[in-house]
Amino acid sequence: MRHDFTTRPDRAGTGSSKWSSMVEAGGDPAKGIVPLSVADMEFVEAPEIVEALRSFASDAVFGYTEPTDSYYDACISWQTRRHGWTPSRDWMVLSPGVVPALFNAVKCLTEPGDAIIIQPPVYYPFRWAAERTGRDVIENPLILDGDNRYLIDFDDLAEKAADPQARMLILCSPHNPVGRVWDREELRRLVDICLENDVFIVSDEIHDGLIMPGYHHTTLMNVMTPDEWDRCMVCTAPSKTFNLAGCQCSNIFIPSGDVRERFEHGFGMSAIESLNCFSYVACTAAYESCDAWLDELIDVIWTNHELVADRLSSFRPEATVFDLEGTYLQWVDLRCLGLDADRLESLMHEADLYLDEGHLFGREGDGFERINLACPTSVIEESLDRLQHVLTI
Repeated sequence: MRHDFTTRPDRAGTGSSKWSSMVEAGGDPAKGIVPLSVADMEFVEAPEIVEALRSFASDAVFGYTEPTDSYYDACISWQTRRHGWTPSRDWMVLSPGVVPALFNAVKCLTEPGDAIIIQPPVYYPFRWAAERTGRDVIENPLILDGDNRYLIDFDDLAEKAADPQARMLILCSPHNPVGRVWDREELRRLVDICLENDVFIVSDEIHDGLIMPGYHHTTLMNVMTPDEWDRCMVCTAPSKTFNLAGCQCSNIFIPSGDVRERFEHGFGMSAIESLNCFSYVACTAAYESCDAWLDELIDVIWTNHELVADRLSSFRPEATVFDLEGTYLQWVDLRCLGLDADRLESLMHEADLYLDEGHLFGREGDGFERINLACPTSVIEESLDRLQHVLTI
């Protein structure tokens, strides 16, 4: 393997949100414990990105900075190469993150008292974006089929979307935390229901680069026709794929000029006008120079997924490790333990495991755990050893 995916960076005391949360929960970094919660990676950064930042910092002036032509070219080329669509430069609105973009979309494109459709168990800021801006939440829960695969409940979605209060659906594609990569047919059915009921679609595609072998990410833009693009926006970022969350860089694609103007006005009202100068450099380097690094990363994530599935089946076969189609977030059903949320979290902490608890993603996640697989395989092995110990004593 050309790149380093075995070294464990020491992030204790660096201000890492993930590590700080572990310490607050009683975890001891001195014991060699690595938290597997917040969705960033425990790998050495891609050297191509590090070198680009080092070169930039050596003679740059760190003043207010706008994106360059090369930045736009890199972002558009990435979508063309990896996902088979070529957005227009004019569609792009830059955001310090996808979550701020979600909040801004809700504030600018709906009114207080409107309702936002979400599909739990789902990334919890989706709910926050509605509730914290005075909107209601309409839930269209995913359903589990007989093969333990999550599906969209289209009959329920059609009923919920017909509610006159429903004005927007926030789609997670690929889905966090269940790891589904929605196929074209599923996405088209969702689009048809939303269009029929005048429900605007915000597609969070932040994990679009993290697709496992045998699967293919379909952007919403390739499902909708050009005359339908005024009813959607697509949120992307290099942050998950290349571990750049701290650089605060996201690219939001909004084809409709009217929607884009409203969205930009909302950011202007919050005094969000540009990104930090390092974010442009990091994103450009990632999209131009890190394809090989990403391909190797996916191999490691897949290895870690198979390890979790094999090991857990050996000592707790009644638990369910869901197939991983996309993201590096492993969804695990531990309802077989018969524990409430507090006791399940306590048991994980007894094993020195600091995960994202399933209930965070909605009541549909009660009894589940989300495991971050973006770490050296040795970390997963040690974590499973500790889990096996507490589950078999």
